[in-house]
Amino acid sequence: MSVSTPLLDTIEPDEPSVEPQRNTKKSSGARQPVVLTEGGSSGQLTARVCTPNGLFFLYFFRTAAITVYVISGFFTDNYVLSTVVVVVLLAADFWNCRNVSGRSLVGLRFWNTVDDDGESYWVFESRDPSRPANPIDSKMFWIALYVFPALWSSLLVVSILKLGLAFIPIVILALVFNMTNVVGFTYADRDAKQRWANNVVSSGWSMGMGGLGGQLLTGAVQKGVGRIFS
Repeated sequence: MSVSTPLLDTIEPDEPSVEPQRNTKKSSGARQPVVLTEGGSSGQLTARVCTPNGLFFLYFFRTAAITVYVISGFFTDNYVLSTVVVVVLLAADFWNCRNVSGRSLVGLRFWNTVDDDGESYWVFESRDPSRPANPIDSKMFWIALYVFPALWSSLLVVSILKLGLAFIPIVILALVFNMTNVVGFTYADRDAKQRWANNVVSSGWSMGMGGLGGQLLTGAVQKGVGRIFS
């Protein structure tokens, strides 16, 4: 090494590092991200409320009746006025639930009729099983149907404990209206499922599933439906 030669000139430079090339191109066979969307075909139900008006009036009349019953004493001492308002709201709720909300939300309806022989019996109507009810509408309907009678039952206990004998008839009337709808729609739903089971059985026979296969299908469906409602 010569003295006049600079030291830096004798040092060989490092080889330039070769960065690995990144494959920026996506292979054609790569799995694309899955995007979940609501809806789908026309036969699928979207997770949304289909009949907001039916739900609004169902909860409006029921909530208004309880609210007026609870807070009327803070605003007026007129027992007759508060009683009339509560009874009107209860009657409106009973009619709306039985004739409007039940039919639009869950596709069920019931009424009582008398035949020519003077015998009274229940009549149930149900929607075609091929057009099921919206799950949110149905859930909100059954919640309202069972929760509000429980609230009125609690108010009945409070009235008895407080010896509010003047308000007990109103609560009993509310329970009569609410429990009538509970029993009616529960049996209407049971009747709809029973008829659906019978249609399944009859369709099985019509497709040539007579004999042992038809008997097995009939027993399985009827036993399953009976186990649900037992």
